[in-house]
Amino acid sequence: MKKFILIICISIVVLATVKAQDPAKVDPVHYKVILNNQYVRVLDVRHKPGEKSPMHSHPNHVVYSFTDSTVKFISPDGKTEIRTSKAGQAIWRKAETHAIENVAKNKEHALDIELKK
Repeated sequence: MKKFILIICISIVVLATVKAQDPAKVDPVHYKVILNNQYVRVLDVRHKPGEKSPMHSHPNHVVYSFTDSTVKFISPDGKTEIRTSKAGQAIWRKAETHAIENVAKNKEHALDIELKK
């Protein structure tokens, strides 16, 4: 019975990871779609200090920071990584799934440009 429960729990975690959601749908407070066409989707992303976003996914994307930021990224397996960026910096990111938390004392504001092709 314990094995069965463990298998069910692992299956739920795997399914949650595979079914990670669109950030604009799971967290519309922090992610606003400002452009969406056949080539790209552009998200306006804003988090106040301490604010979090639930697990979500992005295809390959470019993140342009309007503010200096320090954000904790939490992967589906629970590993964490602190990423910093400077205002005016653009960063390439491969497709990824994560939850995030703004761990800085200032607001985080960025454009997330998701590539479709």
